[in-house]
Amino acid sequence: MDDVELLRRLADIEAIKQLKARYFRLMDQKKWDEWAMVFATDAHLVVPEGGVDERGRAAVVASVSGVLEGVRTVHHGHMPEIEITGADTARGVWSMFDYVEFPQGANGERIGLQGYGHYTEEYVREDGEWRIASLHLSRLRIDPLEGGLPGVHLGRDAGS
Repeated sequence: MDDVELLRRLADIEAIKQLKARYFRLMDQKKWDEWAMVFATDAHLVVPEGGVDERGRAAVVASVSGVLEGVRTVHHGHMPEIEITGADTARGVWSMFDYVEFPQGANGERIGLQGYGHYTEEYVREDGEWRIASLHLSRLRIDPLEGGLPGVHLGRDAGS
């Protein structure tokens, strides 16, 4: 690989890191129109613990915004492993942490979770911009906030 190719690959990796940073920030800020643009037109989102399997940018945004609008969230991604697989394609794995706190329940209890796991993703360059083509969130651990989270298996072995 010559220096020009190396610089191009490094620039692409940095652009993908910036893309993922926007993904986290815009989701936590609930800026759904802007958040939509981090995804490819035909994006695929899978979150097994939530029963989510959506195809297409509009469906992805509708699904996630429908769950998270009005919910306090903090999402972090760490230690990316990004591989450029072609001129306009790449894949990556990110370690993740999230904090999700739903509005208080009827009894005033705090409902939510802290999750730990990995994002496994594929990226594509569309219209000159890197976008998320597929995203699979796998959780290794889910810890409930006080009051738990109905309908989700919580505890040490949530990812099993």
